[in-house]
Amino acid sequence: MSDTPVDAEEVRHVAELARVNLDEDEVEEFATQFADILDYFDALDEVPEVDAEPDLVNVMRSDEVRDCLDQSEALENASDAEDGFFKGPRVS
Repeated sequence: MSDTPVDAEEVRHVAELARVNLDEDEVEEFATQFADILDYFDALDEVPEVDAEPDLVNVMRSDEVRDCLDQSEALENASDAEDGFFKGPRVS
């Protein structure tokens, strides 16, 4: 067993899932790097929690029901329309 919390078998398993071929030197290097990453996550556990969350403020305007364009007005400035719908360029 290695002195890191991530052993070589776990690295090989992750590499296999990712379809990455690693030689033995890379397996050991990644095991060390994974251990370092896990240490960083452990350090995050030591960060104190915030006592209160800030109040959320709605910065958007409220919805208002208004009259909208009818179909003919909406299509008035369309470069091309067909059967009451916007018509776009043909895609293969």
